[in-house]
Amino acid sequence: MQIKNVTPKDFADVLRLNEDSLPHVSRIGTDDLQWFADNAAYFRMIRIDERLAGFLIGLRPGTNYASPNYNWFCDNYDDFAYIDRVAVADWARRRGIAESFYNDFGHSQSGVAVMTCEVNIRPPNTGSMQFHERQGFKRIGSQVIDDGEKEVAYLEKKI
Repeated sequence: MQIKNVTPKDFADVLRLNEDSLPHVSRIGTDDLQWFADNAAYFRMIRIDERLAGFLIGLRPGTNYASPNYNWFCDNYDDFAYIDRVAVADWARRRGIAESFYNDFGHSQSGVAVMTCEVNIRPPNTGSMQFHERQGFKRIGSQVIDDGEKEVAYLEKKI
């Protein structure tokens, strides 16, 4: 399993997988992907037999990103490695892809002591919460977002 940087030629596949992952991730467009490619600390993917198995987008503080979740961490931490979104194709689940991304992201962010993310608790994303608990993440807060449509739990893991 090889982790590679996402390039513009991968955008169509990334958009398709992101759409397949709704509502556990938010909708994005091609312009957003280009923004992430230009600004994210981490935007990588895994392909298996030419098929996109998954991707992860990670940010560090100081990025001009208008996400209420990212901004919550900016308001509460001096330094962190934030997982904005991770998506794994249904056919690729239970193969260690998400764990590989998390390990690679953590190792790629030298000097950072904490990895952060959020998981939907309304609507619930039970599988994601269980995964994060197995990875050693702890709940440290929550927030209602999207005009009351969603509630997210904020998680951290010391790395």
